[in-house]
Amino acid sequence: MRFRTILRHFREGFKNIFRNGWMTVASVGAVTTTLILVGAFLTLMLNLNQMATNIEDDVEINTLLDITLNEDEITSLGSEIEQINGVESVVFSSKDDELSKLIDSMGEEGQSWQLFEQDNPLNHVFIVRTENPEDTMEVSSEIETINGVQEVNYGQGVVERLFEFNKYARNIGLALIIGLVFTAIFLISNTIKITIMARSREIGIMKLVGATNGFIRGPFFIEGMLLGILGSIIPITVILAGYYYLYNNVGDRITYSFVELLPFHPFAWQLSLIIFSIGAFIGIWGSVMSVRKFLKV
Repeated sequence: MRFRTILRHFREGFKNIFRNGWMTVASVGAVTTTLILVGAFLTLMLNLNQMATNIEDDVEINTLLDITLNEDEITSLGSEIEQINGVESVVFSSKDDELSKLIDSMGEEGQSWQLFEQDNPLNHVFIVRTENPEDTMEVSSEIETINGVQEVNYGQGVVERLFEFNKYARNIGLALIIGLVFTAIFLISNTIKITIMARSREIGIMKLVGATNGFIRGPFFIEGMLLGILGSIIPITVILAGYYYLYNNVGDRITYSFVELLPFHPFAWQLSLIIFSIGAFIGIWGSVMSVRKFLKV
């Protein structure tokens, strides 16, 4: 395609934006409304996904060792665990360290456990993390078969349900976002179709004098892209302003370690790029679908 032709498409596309007046406003409004919903839901899903990832990353396998093991046997056992496929790290925690953790975690009530400092009944522990949190169950099963391992704890039952819930939540969120995008395509397609119907005779004449489908479709392609981009400006502004307020006024008050909002930067740039891209895609696809039937002369 010649550069002059591309300039012509852009020029005509810009003209059509202003020429259609209220229909342009209606098209931009349709995109804006839908993208506000898409953007808000996308913001929610990305933060929930981050929280789910934080929870998954906190999953660890506590491997309690047989109390009869000596120092060399403990070192050998740790090396054997490190060789298991999928293991990311193995950290040794002595029984004295475990007792200190227990005392600290129980606050004032933990002081009663200080009586056991001289005769500590706890086990030495290897704290194992996997490269992929979903491999926790499989790695735990392998660790249990190693001689010298007394017990393996990773939150059995709860962890499996957590992973299952996270998987379904992510899939449902993705499906809803895709559904909203297709709803937006349908809305803008029908809105643009009305503007194209007014120029159906013009399109027919261009076809009869030999204009190619690509030449006719070009300005509508540009027009749809511009409508989508214009329709994404307000959603980006509204969502980022709201998120900035939440991040600065609510984020610091959250006390749970896994409940963590995504940093405003680079989240703002990432979300803006996604919404701009979705807006442009919606506009282009809506225009292409609308003009297609009028190219059949």
